[in-house]
Amino acid sequence: MEFMEQRILRDGQVRPGNILKVDSFLNHQLDVDLLDQVGKAFYDRFQGRGINKILTVEASGIAIACLTARYFHVPVVFAKKARSKNIDGDTYTSLVHSFTYGRDYTVTMAKKFLGPNDTVLLVDDFLAVGKAMRGLIDICSQAGANVAGIGIAIEKGFQEGGKELRNQGYDVFSLAIVDHMEDSGEIFFREA
Repeated sequence: MEFMEQRILRDGQVRPGNILKVDSFLNHQLDVDLLDQVGKAFYDRFQGRGINKILTVEASGIAIACLTARYFHVPVVFAKKARSKNIDGDTYTSLVHSFTYGRDYTVTMAKKFLGPNDTVLLVDDFLAVGKAMRGLIDICSQAGANVAGIGIAIEKGFQEGGKELRNQGYDVFSLAIVDHMEDSGEIFFREA
């Protein structure tokens, strides 16, 4: 979607190691109007698929999930990166790797919030190698839930995550696909 590409060009910063810094509007300080556009774009793409839950991983995906859920009128469920004392009962778990933090997390979600009667839309701020999405897909598989689609704000198209998920048959909809970034700070996009 052009609105996300324009915002990246205006406020994004390229950092060494293929890091795209968008913390001024997407994943630290939040531009709620922009996130509302994200939610609307995901709704326009995935409406009519029987979605009854929006699912993400904490923390950066939560705001996107909430504004998306407003359009679908469904709850948001998120997998936690650490098992806390307030998760009661049985849980689903999956191992995910964070590209940004360079470490593995076991994400956890209470079983009472996801089951075989659920059709979910997975959302997140970034898709790089796809580990977070594969973790959420694994949790959905454990629950017997149906994945109706995957909504991503920014995909790093030069990494394999999006391609692999599409090859597995998932409908991945990315608002901006970064084809490559230059050390000079230039960012180039590919058509979604």
